[in-house]
Amino acid sequence: MLSSNTNKFKLDARKCRHARVRAKISGTAERPRVVVFKSNRWTYAQAIDDVACKTVASVSDRAAKKGTKTERAAALGTKLAELLKTAKIASVVFDKGGFAYHGRVKAVADGLREGGIRV
Repeated sequence: MLSSNTNKFKLDARKCRHARVRAKISGTAERPRVVVFKSNRWTYAQAIDDVACKTVASVSDRAAKKGTKTERAAALGTKLAELLKTAKIASVVFDKGGFAYHGRVKAVADGLREGGIRV
């Protein structure tokens, strides 16, 4: 069993990785930043225009009850792609939020690509 100090270290390390990436990338109105967050139970994604400090679109898989977490994440990416298409956005900057690019994070990116968004 992990101690609470180990969990705190893992969380701090992820936040540090996310801050390092955020110093280098930014979203605009034409090409918003898509941020992925995953908890133990749910996955969330939102498209952000950092210049105007506005959220363009946001989705979560809390409504979906069927499928594995990875399958729900892929559907989440497709749903976000539909919302971005209605907002006339064709390309995004992908921010994995300090998480490793595999599993649910990769499934969201693949879902965006399937929906016709250039990541």
